[in-house]
Amino acid sequence: MKRSKTSHQWMREHVNDMFVKRARSEGYRSRAAYKLLEIAERDKLLRPGMIVVDLGATPGGWSQVAGAQVGARGQVIALDILEMAPLPGVTFLQGDFRDTGAEARLQEVLAGRPVDLVLSDMSPNISGIAMSDQARAMHLAELALQFAVNHLKPGGNFLVKVFQGSGFHEFFKGMQASFEKVASRKPEASRGRSNELYLLGSRLR
Repeated sequence: MKRSKTSHQWMREHVNDMFVKRARSEGYRSRAAYKLLEIAERDKLLRPGMIVVDLGATPGGWSQVAGAQVGARGQVIALDILEMAPLPGVTFLQGDFRDTGAEARLQEVLAGRPVDLVLSDMSPNISGIAMSDQARAMHLAELALQFAVNHLKPGGNFLVKVFQGSGFHEFFKGMQASFEKVASRKPEASRGRSNELYLLGSRLR
């Protein structure tokens, strides 16, 4: 199939992207690692010994960063429908986090330990139909928020990718109802033309 003009433009930007080049040279699985690195440093998000759940983790950029920072005393549990190559300090569970089977396996791995932080860098497969893509993106964010509310310990934190557009303000208010503080973050590695933002919910009520 012939690639579209947009596809060619994205590929050209990707190949020339500073963060793509850095990820290759520094051994990160994706440029997304730098988004989490920046937010984690600014907000003191990751600490040794933490229990972290990473939703939609593949290819593993965020899990890789989290695993390195929580260290041997902590644990990162990564969930995704797609396969993910192993990472040190990361337990990978393949499956849909909404399914009861995945939930049961997660509880088995947690073994009663409370979750300190839930991460979600999930995006839907882009169709090119803006209204549909926005609705699906916000739906994923809502599912991730519900997961976080159900699994975080009191005072735990939640970092999620969202897209500005329809449903954003309602979602923001929903996070405010669940967390003592909600802040927006636009890390340097987030492409300027993208309408993506990261919302950080601090201290689950």
